[in-house]
Amino acid sequence: MPFRSQGESQFDILEWYPQFQSCVRYFLDHAQHSGPVQAVAAFINIQLPFQKQPHPVVSSQLPGSPAGVPSPSSMLPMPSRTPVSISLTPYIRRLVATGLDLPGVLHGFFGDDWLAGIGHLHEVERRNFLFAAKSAGWLKVKSQYDMPDEQTIPFLRPLQNVTEKEIVSAEANWSEWLAMQDWMVGPRSPDVDRDMAVVKSEDA
Repeated sequence: MPFRSQGESQFDILEWYPQFQSCVRYFLDHAQHSGPVQAVAAFINIQLPFQKQPHPVVSSQLPGSPAGVPSPSSMLPMPSRTPVSISLTPYIRRLVATGLDLPGVLHGFFGDDWLAGIGHLHEVERRNFLFAAKSAGWLKVKSQYDMPDEQTIPFLRPLQNVTEKEIVSAEANWSEWLAMQDWMVGPRSPDVDRDMAVVKSEDA
């Protein structure tokens, strides 16, 4: 699970998951076969699923099961083959690190449900990029965003369109991480110390 501050709003994972699946299907069935998405992917040097050898993924449908037509095995009570799926995180990470995580680009990659489906993942990866920049130098950060099979990231750009709210949230998360490094967690959490200080002052 992504590292989260206790103050962050929670979301319903069960409600989120169908929206995420919609983004996966759109990416596999439509986006990766479109010229604009292929151009962006080439520019930032990341392979699309249909380009991955020796096991390309050309759609979200199982082989021999056209869209809308269930395979005979799908009507059996026992599970059959696992549906085709991939991770969208490498694509979100690459768009963030190259400064191309713009709403129009995210919509082109992940469809109409992108905000509900991958919006939270996008937010987390933006924060991770901030943390990476704070943790290490350019060369180390770049190496963390390189990928196998000659998919090195061609360039890094500072995080784009940052809001004050985003910075405040990142600062809170970073402070929690620093506390974790010093084992200031659980009963030793700074928040617990503050709460106890308030109680003692009220009792005095």
